[in-house]
Amino acid sequence: METKHFIAFDLGATSGRTILGTLSGGRLEMEEVTRFPNSLLQLGGHFYWNIYSLYENLKKGLAAVAQKKIPVVSAGIDTWGVDFAFVSPDGSLMGLPFSYRDPQTAGKKEEFFRDVMPADELYRRTGIQHLDFNSVFQLYTLKQRGDFALSHAESLLFIPDALSYLLTGNKVTEYTIASTSQLLNPWTRSFDAELLGRLGVEESLFGKLVEPGETVGMLAKDICEEMQMEPIPVIAVAGHDTASAVAAVPAKGRNFAYLSSGTWSLMGIETDRPVVDEDTFRFNITNEGGVDGTIRLLKNITGLWILEQCLKKWQKEGMDYTYPQLVELAGKAEPFACFIYPDDPTFANPSDMPEAIRAYCGRTGQKCPQTHGEFIRTIFESLALRYREVLDIFRKLSAYPIEKLHIIGGGSRNRLLNQFTANATGLPVLAGPAEASSIGNILLQAKAAGMVSSLQEMRDIISANVQPELFLPEEQEKWDKAYGNYLLTVKQ
Repeated sequence: METKHFIAFDLGATSGRTILGTLSGGRLEMEEVTRFPNSLLQLGGHFYWNIYSLYENLKKGLAAVAQKKIPVVSAGIDTWGVDFAFVSPDGSLMGLPFSYRDPQTAGKKEEFFRDVMPADELYRRTGIQHLDFNSVFQLYTLKQRGDFALSHAESLLFIPDALSYLLTGNKVTEYTIASTSQLLNPWTRSFDAELLGRLGVEESLFGKLVEPGETVGMLAKDICEEMQMEPIPVIAVAGHDTASAVAAVPAKGRNFAYLSSGTWSLMGIETDRPVVDEDTFRFNITNEGGVDGTIRLLKNITGLWILEQCLKKWQKEGMDYTYPQLVELAGKAEPFACFIYPDDPTFANPSDMPEAIRAYCGRTGQKCPQTHGEFIRTIFESLALRYREVLDIFRKLSAYPIEKLHIIGGGSRNRLLNQFTANATGLPVLAGPAEASSIGNILLQAKAAGMVSSLQEMRDIISANVQPELFLPEEQEKWDKAYGNYLLTVKQ
């Protein structure tokens, strides 16, 4: 029986992990070896990612695995999308990468549509939903102000590719992470030359486009010596964490929708080809790259970020809640007392999230939450109702009936929100795996190693190793009425 070990670096917007995955005869085992924070770094009025800290934590993860004295086949990195780093002609990184939560792109999207390319043309060329922080608008902003790094860089690397470069010295652009940028043509699966020309960015700035499963290069000799480990290849897995997570949906067939739940919620369906038409443009639906030639037709929804920022604020005030306490507080609060629209711009990165919620409720003529339990319940109910709103769009777009909703990612552990989501959508909810990005990362490495042959075989392995928790819809009439009230509120 063949047994192989793989290292997955799974980096989210708030934390990162080193996972050791072992695949043996169809049995998958996962071990979290290290966990580390990933925080926004605020400097001079801007928000950055501390990529050097991330790099150090990747090395610590390698060292921790090396201490186990087991043979490792390869390593792979997945992260959030859109953000990037610049590499100078001498090979060094040019400063810290901006975070997508930096306010510098506020209002730039509208300027771009006016001065560079109309919104409908940009969508026709890329099939990507218009979001202020997309790479195309970040580059437009930097170009406008004559940013030194952009003007003098030899290369631009998206975050997982930049980290792979630091580990190997080799530069590539992995397809799924590049597809989040709103710079790629979804049919040709290459950068759109006309768009880059109007933007004033050379295509040579980007590394060679590679598909998930290709080898970036071998771990650099100096890192191997420092970590006291044998050289291993670094694999370009599905570098966008959502692409790795969707590859780990334990499903058969196409009659499902998925919700990758975490700091962000990403809801969608899987298709064989891009869907770019008047409906997807009107609903601002995105066509991002998936595994084995698939397209992730999805929509970004602000997810548990809102709760995370409330908890951070309350923690500073001396209140640190466990998950059971959050559920208990929410359970005691009045149902459907008020609603928020999770994707309202005021929730993007406020200095005080509870105050932003109060302000929203005041602005929409609602009673403001007072207790922490009321805030928590409002967030969970509003997220569930927003999920229904978006799911109704995909019901219209899907060529297949949507019979169930798979919730994957860290948010799948939130049993209360899972039940609310089943109630709101009227669909059975299958929750898990929580470690979907890491599992997808590991099985894509296994595919590169010849242990797995296809996306469906990956999903069959996951189905055999993971038992999702089932949540059935309850109190349908109450939730239907609440949905009507939610729509009336948010349409204001």
